[in-house]
Amino acid sequence: MIQDFQGKTAVLTGAGSGFGLECARIGARLGMNLVLVDVQADALEAARQEMEAAGVQVMASRTDVSDAAAMDALGAAVQARFGAPHFVFNNAGVAAGGLLWENTVADWEWVLGVNLWGVVHGVRVFTPMMLAAAKADPSWRGHVVNTASMAGLLTPPNMGVYNVSKHAVVALTETLYQDLSLVSDQVGASVLCPYFVPTGISQSHRNRPGELAGGAPTQSQRIGQAMSEKAVGSGKVTAAEVAQLVFNAISANQFYIFSHPKALGAVQARMEAMVTQGNPPDPFGDRPEVGQKLREALRG
Repeated sequence: MIQDFQGKTAVLTGAGSGFGLECARIGARLGMNLVLVDVQADALEAARQEMEAAGVQVMASRTDVSDAAAMDALGAAVQARFGAPHFVFNNAGVAAGGLLWENTVADWEWVLGVNLWGVVHGVRVFTPMMLAAAKADPSWRGHVVNTASMAGLLTPPNMGVYNVSKHAVVALTETLYQDLSLVSDQVGASVLCPYFVPTGISQSHRNRPGELAGGAPTQSQRIGQAMSEKAVGSGKVTAAEVAQLVFNAISANQFYIFSHPKALGAVQARMEAMVTQGNPPDPFGDRPEVGQKLREALRG
């Protein structure tokens, strides 16, 4: 368990907005050294200025988390500046919707590149550094937090690419937890599974690389975008509140972090269907009118 954050170093991807920015703000209040990582230059610069104004040590890096070489370079730069980070928040994420067979190769490469490969690279680059620091100092403590989603525990329709990426992050992080427990008691791991929280993710296409540009959106993708914007925008739990849950979980060595525990009923129903060898449950069981509206729109 980690109680003292003063002077510790945190790497935060997706630090220019949403959960990454709010975690950075908490880190600044706690007197941490902050490594801010984002692809959006103006948001990253604004975050850097804000954190430096708070009086903490800041390193800002415009890095594409899906790029293996860029993440290797980031790791080397962090090691040179601060040494091994005590905390790594693999948080950068993007979203894309639509019926599975309508997603292009570019859609898959973009979403998996950021949501999954970004986490893979964060774990691959920083975990060995953290374990080396732990081995050299019995009092050293570290923690990795990977941002997944409730879509990593459920399979809502019309957003399959995103679901796949987030299910992979949950599996990766659960395995990371088990692997770490085999080799060290000094480095922990958690997975963050937020539900609908107002962040910038529904507009993540603003940072989509040109070489992975999508074509004209299909009807299902337009519907998915509209539903995502409405759901995310109407969220009552704030990104700042979720960020505090993350720090609480680190302090308590708690693995699963949920912004909306009531949504776990749907997870339980899914798991029970597996155990009883039933079919996947209706994702609109508690809101059948939404499911009916979506079916009508897609069958048009």
